[in-house]
Amino acid sequence: MTQDVEMKEQAAPSNSLPSFSPSTLHHLKEIASLIETGAYDREVRRILRAIRLTMALRRKLKASALSAFLNFTLIPGSEAVTRLSSYLPKEDEHAMEVDTATSAPQAPAKHSLPEIEIYCYLLVLMFLIDQKKYNEAKACSSASVARLKNINRRTVDVLAARLYFYYSLCYELTGDLAEIRGNLLSLHRIATLHHDELGQETLLNLLLRNYLHYNLYDQAEKLRSKAPRFEAHSNQQFCRYLFYLGKIRTIQLEYTDAKECLLQAARKAPIAAFGFRVQCNKWAIIVRLLLGEIPERTVFMQKGMEKALRPYFELTSAVRIGDLELFRSVAEKFSSTFSSDRTHNLIVRLRHNVIRTGLRNISISYSCISLVDVAKKLRLDSVSDAENIVAKAIRDGAVDVTLDHASRCMLSKETGDIYSMTEPQAVFNSRIAFCLNMHNEAVRALRFPPNSHKEKESAEKRRERQQQEQELAKHIAEEDDDEF
Repeated sequence: MTQDVEMKEQAAPSNSLPSFSPSTLHHLKEIASLIETGAYDREVRRILRAIRLTMALRRKLKASALSAFLNFTLIPGSEAVTRLSSYLPKEDEHAMEVDTATSAPQAPAKHSLPEIEIYCYLLVLMFLIDQKKYNEAKACSSASVARLKNINRRTVDVLAARLYFYYSLCYELTGDLAEIRGNLLSLHRIATLHHDELGQETLLNLLLRNYLHYNLYDQAEKLRSKAPRFEAHSNQQFCRYLFYLGKIRTIQLEYTDAKECLLQAARKAPIAAFGFRVQCNKWAIIVRLLLGEIPERTVFMQKGMEKALRPYFELTSAVRIGDLELFRSVAEKFSSTFSSDRTHNLIVRLRHNVIRTGLRNISISYSCISLVDVAKKLRLDSVSDAENIVAKAIRDGAVDVTLDHASRCMLSKETGDIYSMTEPQAVFNSRIAFCLNMHNEAVRALRFPPNSHKEKESAEKRRERQQQEQELAKHIAEEDDDEF
């Protein structure tokens, strides 16, 4: 009984522990020390690791833990502490007393490093966005960007790129994305002057997103063409760039380049970026249909994407059959989905492809057919429309037929052997080029340890030296044997 009473007395104080768990604050302090080490040693990879650890800790952030972390890292009474604390919601007095009591035994480590200050801005900004307090997030992001303009340190560039992203996200969530366009342009100019390539990548994508959000495709293309080019540093930013470039090329009717960009973006995107991959596949399906291709069924049956790609699957079925009436019904049925995806204007272009596909099927099935029957099968309004469509398809090379205006009929030519032409060679050549391009990208993406060639040379020299020492020792031993 006495043991049970003692156990109960020991377990009672545990109910007064803080709700945010001391491990959250402890992890934040470890990340701060990692950033401090990276800042002093000028190692950007440590800052990158700190950001990855922060993303894993993001869902556990609470206002009390952030307040304790700000008081621990930043100088008390400073402008940064006052500003950041004003954005955080006030906790009840009991919780604040417990937090203070918990963190009191640890000696505070005050930092004046810009990296630590920017990291605190990033933490508070992510917390405000997760709490859906977008007005406070806008004010916090604007203050952080104003502070970044006065800092020119390479170890801050990684943190600055994240802040730029959330800065644009806050204004997009509140519908005020056009307000920051001029500020993003000035930030891009500053990043270019500072040779901040990661910042240039991020800001260029944000500007392209800003322009495309308001359908300013010509301005987006002008900016993209005149922006400085360099090798990509972030796979995520490169995927976004390819997606935006694919959208621009699609609007400009450059479907071949658009298809390549969109498929490459979908292939390079991380598995966790599910929504991004869905958008890439939607646009890629439309572009392939505009090119006259029919996507494989496996494209629509990707894991987790069946429901999202269902409207595009039915649209593809209508295009493949060449049924204009079915195409119209599908377009009307999923008009809200196509409008939200911003692909409605592209689907309007598909009407000509549907007619051409139906015309191609008719030309294969009939050696001679009247234009009246063509108009009925394509469900066109008049025979003259059918005649004009057939004439245009012949001129564009979509169908291999002749048009007899006197008898008002369409005559199909005999289909020859496809392997006697150069088309299979062109297709085979494009596949080889695709494989070689993928191989070259994989080779460029390989990472090697620094000075690996020097270490290899030193190992070879060490091996030669050891061999020479062994031969010398053996020779000395033979001379000793001879002397005896």
